[in-house]
Amino acid sequence: MGRVGTKRPLGLMGALMLAGCGTVGPSYRAPPLPAGISDRPASFAEGKSPAYSAEPLPQRWWRLYAIPQFDALVQEAIEANTDLRVAAANLERARAIVQEVEAGAGVQTSTAGGVSVGEPSNLGLGSPNGTHATFDAGVGISYELDVVGRIRRTIEAAQADAEAQAAAYDLARTTVVAGVVGAYGDACAAGARMTVARHSVELQRQSLALTERGVRAGLYTSLDATRSRALLAQLEAALPPIEAGRKAALFSLAVLLGRTPEDYPPNLATCRIIPSVDRPLPIGDGMALIRRRPDIREAERRLAAATARIGVATADLYPSVSLGASLGTTSRSVGGLVDDSALRFSFGPLISWSFPNRRVARARIAESDAAARATLAAFDGSVLAALRETETVLSTYARDLDQNAKLRRAREESRRASGLQARITGGGLGTGLELLDAQRSLATAEAALAASDASIASDRVRLFLALGGGWEGAMAGR
Repeated sequence: MGRVGTKRPLGLMGALMLAGCGTVGPSYRAPPLPAGISDRPASFAEGKSPAYSAEPLPQRWWRLYAIPQFDALVQEAIEANTDLRVAAANLERARAIVQEVEAGAGVQTSTAGGVSVGEPSNLGLGSPNGTHATFDAGVGISYELDVVGRIRRTIEAAQADAEAQAAAYDLARTTVVAGVVGAYGDACAAGARMTVARHSVELQRQSLALTERGVRAGLYTSLDATRSRALLAQLEAALPPIEAGRKAALFSLAVLLGRTPEDYPPNLATCRIIPSVDRPLPIGDGMALIRRRPDIREAERRLAAATARIGVATADLYPSVSLGASLGTTSRSVGGLVDDSALRFSFGPLISWSFPNRRVARARIAESDAAARATLAAFDGSVLAALRETETVLSTYARDLDQNAKLRRAREESRRASGLQARITGGGLGTGLELLDAQRSLATAEAALAASDASIASDRVRLFLALGGGWEGAMAGR
């Protein structure tokens, strides 16, 4: 029985010495928050308005609207939205990479077999021996010893990438849900504005008719009628953009649901009631925001992956050690493959170390280190951007609520004035044009209030999106 590839004890001794190196590269620790931000719960600077409460944001925040249809629309979007399908496929791919890396760390097996035909050289010392066939078959196993932690760091990087992709999927879901609620609200807000705008047009038409009769009676000049017609044209011109906005919202909602644009929910084509939340909005605190926001979680996991890759690059400075064994047989005939004399085997550690590439390895370490520092900066930026975005929307929403309250008072005053003018005109002390002017003022106040209601509805969705609510702690569909 032949023996090929036997190793002297030096190789195993070297492997044991290298085992003392541990895991190379920095071990990941979650970074401190940037700009001296405390890790203790802290209220938002703009969260002191009575429009907000310190209660934590519920996971399924759209239920605050108490609109049963929202749950069905959200579920449909999660199942069919194309952006979510892309994010889900990317997540599946990231998890498959983790499985690939983990499988590569185990025992590897191989089989080989072949036949060759050749004529050996006689070195010019005699006649050739003629051609003959050689048959060969064998199996082998190998296992890489992770003496410096290259495999561990590679698995860490792959797992962190998969977790980052899971956070990206959460971000996609949160964005899609906000889009669904926002498009629904935009469609209904357009309907409310359209109702007010049509009422204003109808009032102006009545005013124009009275003015034209007054011109024929000599009470008004033709200039008065011209101005009245110009105002009517201006009011009519406001209708097409509102209708276009409603159609755009309906088309957007349909596509978010994975449908064709014209296949939007038919009841929204006539919706005039803007979705609202009749309670202070629960916003939690800054630390809850940082833990919850998917983009921050994604940035933190990207940093963990970049840190692990420093260890992967550092491992190239050290030898790789593998244990291997093989068993095979070689013969000039198929029948001879089972003879004892044809068998061969080998077992032992194999050390591989590429000395000429140390400069390349150090350059890769520098690259990985720079990439990790860039990723840390991106993490810091994502935290600060999230806080800025949230504080901005909190401030905008509170100020828009203040403006809305004033516009509501203005509408009520205009309504009282219109009622008073109607009584005066009915008593014979006022003209029809004066009554129409009062009604037109009321319509203008209602239009301003409807526009403000639409802005508040959009602010509310932007706030929920900035707070990052959705599925944290309840990874449904994973």
